[in-house]
Amino acid sequence: MKNIISLFWAACIALPLIAQEKGKIVIPDLKGYVTLKCDFHIHTMFSDGSVWPTVRIDEAYGEGLDAIAITEHVVGWNELLLKDNLKDPSHNLSYDIAQTYAKTRNMDIILIKGGEMTFSMPPGHFNAIFLSDVDELLITDRHNRYMDAFRAAKAQNAFIWWNHPGWPVQQPDTTLWWDEHTQLLEQGMIHGVDVASWTRYYPEAHRWCLEKKLTMMGSSDMHNSMLTEFNVTGLKHRTMTLVFAKERTAESIHEALKERRTAAYYKDYLIGEEKYLKELFENAVEIKVTKTDNTANITFINKSDLIFHLKKTAHDARLTYFREDIIDPYTIKPHGVLTTTVRLNDGIKGGDVNFSVENFLVEPNKGMKYTIKI
Repeated sequence: MKNIISLFWAACIALPLIAQEKGKIVIPDLKGYVTLKCDFHIHTMFSDGSVWPTVRIDEAYGEGLDAIAITEHVVGWNELLLKDNLKDPSHNLSYDIAQTYAKTRNMDIILIKGGEMTFSMPPGHFNAIFLSDVDELLITDRHNRYMDAFRAAKAQNAFIWWNHPGWPVQQPDTTLWWDEHTQLLEQGMIHGVDVASWTRYYPEAHRWCLEKKLTMMGSSDMHNSMLTEFNVTGLKHRTMTLVFAKERTAESIHEALKERRTAAYYKDYLIGEEKYLKELFENAVEIKVTKTDNTANITFINKSDLIFHLKKTAHDARLTYFREDIIDPYTIKPHGVLTTTVRLNDGIKGGDVNFSVENFLVEPNKGMKYTIKI
């Protein structure tokens, strides 16, 4: 009875004290796709997290996310807070509680059912989402029979990806791709890899995604409350996956993940394929060029909540900036404006102004090149 009472009070504390407004993250859509802000790696008190499942809905709603997945560790119920309180515990419970809460309060969050398959290295920790029954991933020997869990996830048409591949607990020295990962990939049981998780970026994983045609993922792997994490880390937003979906539905998210239409949003960085990041940049930043006889004024107008770090790259020596420090480097803040002047020397009428968007990573630790014709 004492445990039941403690559980009751934990649930009450988790309820919102006041009505909450939906947050907003302004990131442009792409042609034919909507940009959805998603976090597919979150924990609650039903594994090793510190909050009730309803809190994860409140957080996502208040931060302006479109979709989340609660992914408890599927490692055996002897480690769970509720092990003594439920006669027939299920790994689907945290999803059920969160989904009921979101529906009864008309909170516009797409909740996707998932679980974290927690293994030692190799292969490490993997998330499987779009599951119908998380319990089917549970195996009795998680160290030696991990393939059974992967097969169960594949049988449910799950999207499966490798979490935090460079996590120091499992790979303290070098982030490596193992033979076991090749086996999983060849059997269609790895679809993506975290290129960013919580406060870490994994350039090795970024390279794997490009070389092996895997989906780039970004996740918070949140265990504490988001308010606690923001206060401790100083982050302004959680690490998340931007999904370029045909529609704002779970089915469209699943399709986009399988087709690799994603980017990881980590700190000030966007990590993804160049074709998506270039269009994001062009849709977020309006560029105006005003020319006179021997000068060109270039104005950048940021219409998004993204930050852009620009750095000059090589161009025609006859094009010189009026003030080199303005563009080398320069940060365009969210909804900010930058104007710089380029001199047209030796009688030239125009040319290419080249720069790099340093925080749009299209290759490991490499910014996106961009050219403005004036």
